[in-house]
Amino acid sequence: MAQPIGRHFLQIPGPTNVPDRVLRAMSAPTIDHRGPEFAALTREVLTAVRPVFGTSGPVLIYPSSGTGAWEAALVNTLSPGDRVLAFETGHFATLWREMAEKLGLRVDFVPGDWRRGVDPEVVRQRLADDAGHEIKAVCAVHNETSTAVTSRIDEVRRAIDDAAHPALLLVDTISSLGSVDFRHDEWGVDVTISCSQKGLMLPPGLGFNAVSEKALRARESATLPRSYWDWEPILAANERGFFHSTPATNLLYGLLEALRMLDEEGLPEVFGRHRRHAAATRAAVRGWGLETLCLDEREHSPALTAVLLPPGHDADAFRGLVLNRFNMSLGAGLGKVAGTVFRIGHLGDFNDVSLAGTLAGVQMGLELAGVPIDQGGITAALRVLEEA
Repeated sequence: MAQPIGRHFLQIPGPTNVPDRVLRAMSAPTIDHRGPEFAALTREVLTAVRPVFGTSGPVLIYPSSGTGAWEAALVNTLSPGDRVLAFETGHFATLWREMAEKLGLRVDFVPGDWRRGVDPEVVRQRLADDAGHEIKAVCAVHNETSTAVTSRIDEVRRAIDDAAHPALLLVDTISSLGSVDFRHDEWGVDVTISCSQKGLMLPPGLGFNAVSEKALRARESATLPRSYWDWEPILAANERGFFHSTPATNLLYGLLEALRMLDEEGLPEVFGRHRRHAAATRAAVRGWGLETLCLDEREHSPALTAVLLPPGHDADAFRGLVLNRFNMSLGAGLGKVAGTVFRIGHLGDFNDVSLAGTLAGVQMGLELAGVPIDQGGITAALRVLEEA
């Protein structure tokens, strides 16, 4: 690729673009993580982060990836040999299953076609059939990053309640938090798992667990080995404004600034912006005569769109062309859909003109790659943005 001119369009579904305000906040000098200034920062961050999760309860922050936050959720609530119910909604749901099995859990894995989310009716039936309450947790990915499908977690909660089952509800919000409406308390989620590099507009490096009282009670009897991930010493240290191990100080500066940005815009407006951009992107896909991977109109992701290329066209070759010609990165297809799907990220620090530029680059790339499309795709997207 020739020396790129202008800004790089980072249109993968995470890591996302980091706003200048957040970059400037993270550039502040590192302070003593055992001193009073840091204690004040910790208390402010832990208070400010709760509304994004939709909770009034504790949110634990780890220097980790989202994968680490997955492990924390499992080892703090479950014991070796416990059964968990999980769903094959995509690549990351599959990886979560693999982790659970490596930790010694028994996973009832409901197969899926990667084009739909968790089926609440299957949840209800599986739990209703579990008369002995052997299933200890339901694991669901809210927004499956590999497929651009958003599961209906509120309906999953109702299904668990309809079955009168005591299973915990563990939910991955790694690519939805801060971009897609999510309500930890209202939806009765027991552990919400997330990370920093997507809707929170930060670099990778922070993992999160929002936890319910029920989850905290489950920790008391859970016997999976845990040390670094153990909630108890973190919560105890947080009460004093500190962490039990070395925190990612400068990422916490950035997190606080990102939370201020979300608060200034207002979470309802943030979610509405993401829905609008997703609708415009789908209008472009339909206008091009292509197909989204998601099949259920109720489950289209507000954070990203996964696009199927026609047979005979290589999605990775197309992505390479777009990168080389237009200095724009698009998301790759993962696992089962590798080479057949590309993903357009439209989450985080993003506006209408950024989306219009992104879709123009995609349309030019499709034409150069010889993919048969109708040129009306970009016009259809612009109409959605103009009407909004």
